Amino acid sequence: MSYFEPDAKIFSSTQSTYLAEKIAEKYGVPLGKVSLAHYSDGEFQPSFEESIRGLRVFLVCSTFPNADNLMELLLMIDAAKRASARHITAVMPYFGWARQDRKDKPRVPIGAKLVAKLLESAGATRIMTMDLHADQIQGFFEKPVDHLFASTIFVPHVKAMNLENLTIASPDMGGSKRAYAYSKFLGSDVVICYKQRKEANKIDTMEVIGDVTGKNIVLVDDMIDTGGTLTKAADLMMERGAVSVRAICTHAILSGGAYEKIENSQLKELIVTDSIPLKQQSPKIRVVSCADLFAEVMHMVQNNNSISSKFLQ
Repeated sequence: MSYFEPDAKIFSSTQSTYLAEKIAEKYGVPLGKVSLAHYSDGEFQPSFEESIRGLRVFLVCSTFPNADNLMELLLMIDAAKRASARHITAVMPYFGWARQDRKDKPRVPIGAKLVAKLLESAGATRIMTMDLHADQIQGFFEKPVDHLFASTIFVPHVKAMNLENLTIASPDMGGSKRAYAYSKFLGSDVVICYKQRKEANKIDTMEVIGDVTGKNIVLVDDMIDTGGTLTKAADLMMERGAVSVRAICTHAILSGGAYEKIENSQLKELIVTDSIPLKQQSPKIRVVSCADLFAEVMHMVQNNNSISSKFLQ
């Protein structure tokens, strides 16, 4: 008796199943079975309910808060290693703790570096992620990192809007490279916001560098957390004469009063990916799935094909 057994399987952490199911469907395999046993003290133990010996396994897990998501991924990697998986690829649409990519003051950790070491120590042989907060995080790994760009998803959507006098904007100086990359493919002008913070998630001052009068602005950023930066930038640009302001953010963290800020701001629309599930729906928020992108790149990795065609930046 002969039968076909795939040489790659896809599994998901608990909080990323909504996305992993779509990725597995696009990839063309059923989502693998994994169970999670819970102890009364809150400890948990994942278990693969099918053989993965000699296979490549893709473990889909966005490591957004709380820390249980990261811990579950680490345990799944360790379980896959001990079950003799041939390759273990940690598919992290959202790479959590990435904002801690350097020492910006004394006596603080470099959290992104620590997470990289934890993933490698657990047994990950490859990392696949999208729109890292800082490109240099790739250098924290000794294993291959496939750093995908959501611009391959967003640029066609912006083109389809057919906006007159389109101008791409960055909400801060750090995102200027991203803004220029988008403007290159869209053939648009660029403006930059300059902001100063005295503490995390609180903006002290903001100024716009460039002319926004009569322009349809599209702000681009890798993530939106409390929404303070984007909504303040949108309101400021409308005050300076912009016709409309939209925003494109890859990772919709949306913590604190973010939803309320977005609703009360002059943002016309916020477009995000499903790398993180929305906590609630909003008429101003539109979700574009990244499942197709990850499924395609996973096929390319499995077949040892180049993935450079998926890089717009």
